[in-house]
Amino acid sequence: MVEANHPLQETWIIRFVLTSSGKNRAKIEAGYGAEFKTASGIEYQLDNGIKVTFFDSNGTQTSTMTARKATMHGNRDIDVSGNVVLVSGGNTIIRTDSARLTATDGMIRSSRPVSISRPGEIIRGQGFESDQALIRYRIFQGSGEAVINK
Repeated sequence: MVEANHPLQETWIIRFVLTSSGKNRAKIEAGYGAEFKTASGIEYQLDNGIKVTFFDSNGTQTSTMTARKATMHGNRDIDVSGNVVLVSGGNTIIRTDSARLTATDGMIRSSRPVSISRPGEIIRGQGFESDQALIRYRIFQGSGEAVINK
């Protein structure tokens, strides 16, 4: 019998690939991972630097997310925390303290303070939601700065 708060197994330098219909949707890398049995199933605690690479339906990389640590839940939702930075190929950068990637709709959400930077503008707010490619996003309680060229 496994005692509470003790991992079933531990791994260093870990990689997960999440697929859908045989195509890569996300690659998750971490310096350390521990597997735990919880009341709702298996949970993975990842630490020592997290990098998530997102891919579109054609397998093309769309964006990356980095954080200090993450928890992968049995339902494939992923909570990330500690200096969370999302970067798209289109030069959009989102920064926050913590976020959740929900497996059911592929959206990234946070209720924490957030800043979204794009060339010529910075938007700040309290919480956001975005698709994985950072193309469609909503920011809550927003304020911002923009450069206006004359």
